[in-house]
Amino acid sequence: MKIKNRLVQSLTTAGYTILDAGTHSDAAVDYPDIAMQVAAKVSAGQADRGILICGTGIGMSIAANKFDGVRAASCYDEVMVEISRRHNDVNILCLPGDMIGDRPIDDLVLMWLQTDFDGGRHAVRITKISELERRGTSPTPASPSSQNSSSPAASSESA
Repeated sequence: MKIKNRLVQSLTTAGYTILDAGTHSDAAVDYPDIAMQVAAKVSAGQADRGILICGTGIGMSIAANKFDGVRAASCYDEVMVEISRRHNDVNILCLPGDMIGDRPIDDLVLMWLQTDFDGGRHAVRITKISELERRGTSPTPASPSSQNSSSPAASSESA
């Protein structure tokens, strides 16, 4: 609540219009309820971007990413904030309120808001993500014999 109030004040002063989806107290809430409100507005084009704050930012990003057109990411430093915008065109920033410490969160958010998407090869990747979203599932599920439920899938990518 303290972080949110500080951000609302800072962003309003910087000239941004704020749509406050809550919470409005320090009482515990179920983060998917708040993520749903913000992600629905971004998905519908009623807001250009959204900011969500929870303990780690991870749960909020998982919930928000269930909405069409939403690209949410949990970011906690300048590098992640910048790359989330430049490479991934992230439109919902999920902040880890319990882990941000004394970092200047206002500066992180302003950096995120002011960083443009690079486009180019990254735009191709965003288009592929959007296609996955429209499909809803993978085009060819792996056969049961090739799956091992106790083994995670892993891959790496060169930027």
